[in-house]
Amino acid sequence: MNPQDLPLFHPDMSIEEIGEEGNRYIGTVWKSLYDSMHEELTKAFLEIEDAAYALYLNQLMPPLFNRLMETGFEVIAPVEDDDFVIGQCLIFRNSLEKWGSEENRSRIFWNIIHRKGTLPLGTLLTEIPHSHLKFDIPETPKLYTLRESVKDRILHGIRHIKDK
Repeated sequence: MNPQDLPLFHPDMSIEEIGEEGNRYIGTVWKSLYDSMHEELTKAFLEIEDAAYALYLNQLMPPLFNRLMETGFEVIAPVEDDDFVIGQCLIFRNSLEKWGSEENRSRIFWNIIHRKGTLPLGTLLTEIPHSHLKFDIPETPKLYTLRESVKDRILHGIRHIKDK
């Protein structure tokens, strides 16, 4: 990954600006990373199925989350003992998967974003399209943003985005 591909955040960004810059980063690197890991993850999928996507997200998402944290944002909820965390900050219990076919399923994770010590800016949603039949990410992972920061309102916002 080239340094210019990394996301550039600044402390006074809005949640929407964070989403735009995050999508620029993902759009720039996702496919080359996918291609470079495809053979390895295709083999892993045969053994660990959907957990192969976690291996991919463990490479794709940390640069984004690290840059946000370096800029002074808090990006992860407190982790509980039984939480499954992937991509450094994506907590499995903070996700929904209910859209699409088995070949092109969509899981959306949410992270409430704060400036350190302040009220939430909003929520960053990370959508991961994937197949349950083989290792495949059929389209670009995408970030969405919500101004909401309460779980019920986040869930409503996700459904609004996906059920359009």
